[in-house]
Amino acid sequence: MAKTEDLRMLALDSLLEMQKNETPCHIYIRNVLEAHGYLSVREKNFYRRLTEGTLENRIKLDHVIDIFAKTKTKKMKPMIREILRMGTYQILYMNSVPDRAAVNESVKLAQKRGFYSLKGFVNGILRSISREKDRISFPGRENFTEYISVNYSIPEFLAERWIREFGPEKTEIMAKAFLEVPPLSVRIRRNQSQVIKEMENAGITVVKGPWLPYAFILKGASSVAELEPFRRGDITVQDVSSMLAVEAAGIREGMNILDLCAAPGGKTILAADMLNGTGQVISRDLTESKTMLIGENLMRCGTSNVRVEVRDAAIPDEELFGWADVVIADLPCSGLGVIGRKPDIKYYADQRRIDALSALQKDILKNAVRYLKKDGVLIYSTCTVTEEENLHNVQWIKENLPVRAGDLTEYMPEKLRKEPSLKEGYLQLLPGVYPCDGFFISRFILKNG
Repeated sequence: MAKTEDLRMLALDSLLEMQKNETPCHIYIRNVLEAHGYLSVREKNFYRRLTEGTLENRIKLDHVIDIFAKTKTKKMKPMIREILRMGTYQILYMNSVPDRAAVNESVKLAQKRGFYSLKGFVNGILRSISREKDRISFPGRENFTEYISVNYSIPEFLAERWIREFGPEKTEIMAKAFLEVPPLSVRIRRNQSQVIKEMENAGITVVKGPWLPYAFILKGASSVAELEPFRRGDITVQDVSSMLAVEAAGIREGMNILDLCAAPGGKTILAADMLNGTGQVISRDLTESKTMLIGENLMRCGTSNVRVEVRDAAIPDEELFGWADVVIADLPCSGLGVIGRKPDIKYYADQRRIDALSALQKDILKNAVRYLKKDGVLIYSTCTVTEEENLHNVQWIKENLPVRAGDLTEYMPEKLRKEPSLKEGYLQLLPGVYPCDGFFISRFILKNG
């Protein structure tokens, strides 16, 4: 059993490393837990909660620290700043950790990392926070941008644009949703009754997911990879919003499907299942590591009518011109719809990155339409909520590519069919407003002649 102080040290090192190298937190934390497989479930949960919680609440934690510190967080040494963030998070959010322990362990971390002279600084700030935690003031709604930014740890750049694009009410709903634990959403591919019974016998609660008959939420599963139904390919991990993107394609048996930027393969497998062993899916992504992941999931699921290829979607492939009945273009994006699953994404968002991604998406879309047969369908989707990558790109597609918008209404579940944008060929799903990740789906049909 690891000492709790060692787990805090592990969390500290993780936070510093992720911030220094902009390593995606979901990947870094997964790798750390795999490398420390000897930790108990309780220890893994402690490490994960402390690391993820400190990261996703960074702005709010800095606000609290700055109230009590003469040297503000922006001017602190990175090591001390991260130790204070961790200590403050434990005091404010981790009821299982006594405040005294949070303070003392933070002081020990400072000492162990060679900041002996600053142990009094750390001790004083955290003791003040512990003493005053029920009287700490936060920005009110009169300055709504600051209110959203501090209370929900959303950078002001994002808070401002969401308020402008979606309005104050939806912005707060979305910001609040990002701080909730995201559900484990799965698709049951086959043997539904048997799989549900098997998981319930293993102590897992299986809840019907929104909208689609094969979408479910698992509660109480510590690791889906350890579940026998997952190992034999009866279930795949996939958010219902991603499932809807494939539903929007109207796939029928015998079709040719091209899935661009396909890793980890959830849409590829759903498309192949819809083909029911007929037709073909070509599933592509940019690197060997990504296509290997697709291949592993295909093998686990026993899916045979799929060909996996390493290919840069921004470079045209003349051999496939006019081949596809459906092209699924779920393209690289800013990922701002999945902040709840990848909380570090919000800190790296800026206009330059968004504009660069929008330009890349256009380059790929120019190629995507060339792969379509007559009357072929293009599905353009992202897991983000920016206008530049979604609505602006829809308009650009209409004006620059030989396609027309396709009415989405008949392909969407009954409960979504009143959305007015469906007739215009697109749907923007916002987390919290809808019971799913933030996701954008649009449908286009190749013009004749």
